[in-house]
Amino acid sequence: MLSILISILVMCLIFGLIWWIITMIPLPAPFAQVARVVIAVIFCIWLIYLLVPYAGWSGHPLLR
Repeated sequence: MLSILISILVMCLIFGLIWWIITMIPLPAPFAQVARVVIAVIFCIWLIYLLVPYAGWSGHPLLR
């Protein structure tokens, strides 16, 4: 359990750094917004992938 918390903390730091870099780069508004959404979606998918085995529910065939 401690290893999961450490990996979540490390990935939060990495995604936070990427998020910060994207906000500091002077991109046009639509591209910056799309980049932020892509980063957020990737982070959420990674977090769900990491936490599903600990939820005790793996009934859906895509999650096995």
